[in-house]
Amino acid sequence: MRKLNERIIEAGLALCGGLTILTTVGIIYVLFSESWGFFSRVFFFDFITDTEWTPLFTQKHYGILPLLSGTFIVTLISIIVALPVGLTIAIFLNEYAPKGFRQNVKPALEILAAVPTVVYGFFALTVVTPFLQVIIPGLGSFNALSAGIVMGIMIIPMVSSLSEDALFAIPKTLKEASYGMGATRFQTAFKVAVPAAASGIIVSVILAIGRAIGETMIVSIAAGQQPILTLDPRDAVETITAYIVQVSLGDVEHGSLEYQTIFAAGITLFLFTFILNNISFWMKKKYQERYE
Repeated sequence: MRKLNERIIEAGLALCGGLTILTTVGIIYVLFSESWGFFSRVFFFDFITDTEWTPLFTQKHYGILPLLSGTFIVTLISIIVALPVGLTIAIFLNEYAPKGFRQNVKPALEILAAVPTVVYGFFALTVVTPFLQVIIPGLGSFNALSAGIVMGIMIIPMVSSLSEDALFAIPKTLKEASYGMGATRFQTAFKVAVPAAASGIIVSVILAIGRAIGETMIVSIAAGQQPILTLDPRDAVETITAYIVQVSLGDVEHGSLEYQTIFAAGITLFLFTFILNNISFWMKKKYQERYE
């Protein structure tokens, strides 16, 4: 009976693993099969070099660069906000905060990750943007700066929680040896703990970047949905995900070239996240080998 139960459990686990693989294969198939129709009518060279993205306009252009620039600038701003704040919180909770304080504050901090992203979007539009307009005269109602800042606030729990877990997993003997050599708590934190947990911290940052790249509602509400090739955070921009939402909710005819643009944009987004996941895996493996 015990062996039968184990076999049932093993079969269930294998089924779950197979379903995840099939789901991934299905997503890749849909993206490639639908985008194939797009690239059969639009030259790939034009797709990656044209500086205009106007598939819904009368004069049509299919250059992905404006969407990439919008995605890049918003993601960069979010990481500039989230990385120092999240890492500082992780170091404080792990090295300085009392044990009871850490146990109470960390779950409360992670509640930020449960807030719907549409709430963050309205917060960016109605609170952050008016505040920035006081500081930056002439700033428009829609801009990449406010969207990036709020997105950074949204991903702070991901950076801080995963980084703190990586710091908490460090053997206590490393810290004790550092203190035994006369190092201060600050020196131990930044010269011993952070380097030893570098793999987990880097992975948390890369996962946060992937989360920021795939964010939809914040940029749809606060960034402006303007496909302009720019790196100025004061400008209104459109990201890849915002464009996909715009077309999916519109009156574009199914099967038309305009409709197929969402799959071309989707496969671009998929490739970026796939590359980021592989980089995180490689970095984690590299640093684990260094400190083993």
